[in-house]
Amino acid sequence: MTRRRAGPSDRCLQGAGALHRGMDATTAPHHVPPEMPQYGETYHVFELMQNMLEQLLIHQPKDPIPFLISHLQQDNDNVPKIVILGPPASGKTTIAMWLCKHLSSNLVMVEDLIARKFSSLAEVARKHYQKMKKLSSTLLIKLIQERLKEEDCIRRGWILDGIPETREQALMIQTLGITPRHVIVLSAPDTVLIERNLGKRIDPQTREIYHTTFDWPSESEIRNRLMVPGGISELETARKLLEYHRNIIRILPAYPQILKVINADQPCVDVFYQVHCGQLLKEAVADESKFGELIQPYFQKEMAVPDSIIMKVLSQRLSQQDSIQKGWVLHGFPKDLDQAHMLNSLGFQPNRVFFLNVPFDSVIERLTLRRIDPVTGERYHLMYKPPPTMEIKGRLLQNPKDTEEQVKLKMDLFYRNSLELEEFYKHAISLNADQDPYTVFEYIESGIINPLPKKIP
Repeated sequence: MTRRRAGPSDRCLQGAGALHRGMDATTAPHHVPPEMPQYGETYHVFELMQNMLEQLLIHQPKDPIPFLISHLQQDNDNVPKIVILGPPASGKTTIAMWLCKHLSSNLVMVEDLIARKFSSLAEVARKHYQKMKKLSSTLLIKLIQERLKEEDCIRRGWILDGIPETREQALMIQTLGITPRHVIVLSAPDTVLIERNLGKRIDPQTREIYHTTFDWPSESEIRNRLMVPGGISELETARKLLEYHRNIIRILPAYPQILKVINADQPCVDVFYQVHCGQLLKEAVADESKFGELIQPYFQKEMAVPDSIIMKVLSQRLSQQDSIQKGWVLHGFPKDLDQAHMLNSLGFQPNRVFFLNVPFDSVIERLTLRRIDPVTGERYHLMYKPPPTMEIKGRLLQNPKDTEEQVKLKMDLFYRNSLELEEFYKHAISLNADQDPYTVFEYIESGIINPLPKKIP
């Protein structure tokens, strides 16, 4: 179980809780039965209460009960509600289109809003745009409001591509009660963005974006119909970047709790896809518990501890009061489908599962080049953290487990088991771990605090 960041509605509830505690003379901590938080997680009770409170505070209906009944009947609290922002050529439209396909949601773009055929408001917007070459914020927000009220957006959610463009628009959207669950901001150096923009090409049929260097289509039919979009010269791009930077610093404070900044200076697929039982066993041996006595012979002979013993140790630890109250994190466990079934049968069901994907070559590079200094105990890596002197390099040793042969054996076993585990944990989040640790941590943190909405069937 994991904790979310507190939002405005959380603070209201915390205030009410503080008032209740002030009236209650009891100060001892309450022992919450494990079934209660498990029920809340299973049926999303906590999110349900938060969403209802948010809707009440935003719309402030005169009669709350019918309003809440109508809101619950829409059953759309968990549909995608995403804003994607970024400078020109950052790839925001490509990412927005991929997300729409992945989540079966609706893409909302300025161009589409203006081009709508059966909207009198869109007709007014077209005339305004033809005359002024831009839309007023008031007209744009009215178009968005009209679009998001339609049945498909209510049922399947929405993804706003490049909207809001200014702080004024962000505040107008909030005033109307349009509340995204995620705001994703793509970031990259201006020099990279200018170079990208010069090579941009667009397929007029599918609106897919290609690049003459980085993403050129293999099909000749697609290549022949690609068009050079307007406004991609170096001077025009620089002007747009200047305007974007001026506006984005004023937009970001409007979304403090749901904001996620992602480095866009990497392949789009990496942008799109951006615990430990061994320690428990060692602690059981050190404590000389009854389980420790069972585990000790396996440690002495360097043999694998049987799953039945592992599960007993794990069950004992996860049943302790701190694990019940604060939750738990398992690293590298379960290792196979049998362990996953055993964990599930004991009633320990994770509410978040992450698979960290790293290319095989990167795994080999990371592990086989690790070394240790037997004199100081300092750890080195021949590529990422080389020894400072030839003297130290000459005495470095390699752990036998880090030889290429041993690593390949472990990887073969991992690949065989991971496919079954991914099928077992259908709602797991996969991410590219072949990045700097801070970026990987941010991806995991965003998946815990505010996971992406599920695909709508």
